[in-house]
Amino acid sequence: MNGLKGRRELKHAITKADCHLLRNSLQNFMTLDPHGQDGRYLIRSVYFDNFDNKILRQKTEGFYHRDKFRARLYDHNTDFINLEKKSKRNNLTYKQKCRLSAAEYERIRSGDIDWMSSDSRCILRDLYVQMTLFQIKPTTVVDYEREVFIYEYGNVRVTFDSHVKTSYRDTDFLNPELIVVDAMEPDVIILEIKFDEFLPDIIKQLLSIIDTRKTAFSKYQLSRRYG
Repeated sequence: MNGLKGRRELKHAITKADCHLLRNSLQNFMTLDPHGQDGRYLIRSVYFDNFDNKILRQKTEGFYHRDKFRARLYDHNTDFINLEKKSKRNNLTYKQKCRLSAAEYERIRSGDIDWMSSDSRCILRDLYVQMTLFQIKPTTVVDYEREVFIYEYGNVRVTFDSHVKTSYRDTDFLNPELIVVDAMEPDVIILEIKFDEFLPDIIKQLLSIIDTRKTAFSKYQLSRRYG
């Protein structure tokens, strides 16, 4: 992974009641993300896949070696877009990213990709290879609200993702009026815990107050349940 440092990610579906209970405990030991308002912001991602649902199948079948590409923006700000490559290697997650302009995304969306092969950004070149070999392309948009708590030791991030919505197959990522619909039950919150080599005992204890044994799943996987 070119010297990248992998992180561990745990994902669980919890109820709003559990979220409220856990949030009240975490705020005594963790700090809110300085971005957004009170640690909250809106995230919009567009995920890449192909006609055979290669990325979705690898996720569903639990492949230990897989890559996923997405473009992401925050609070509908199209002036700041990241192209991200998220890789899973065994139990570790690696993420690389680079800036992407709105015009570049539209070129990619329309299939105008030859320019990517010689671009200085390695992630764009990697995406070009995947788009050429496996015909992956923007497939679906996912919106959600994220609340983030940070703990310095162990580089821990605990996030609560709510109001997850999907555009199905509409990839008009830059359109703030894009029609999206609910992708999960309104009472469900996605809890994510991300950390480096270890999860500090105090965070483990805080998390133990709720049931986190529920089946883990991804927001992209959720968004593709209906198409």
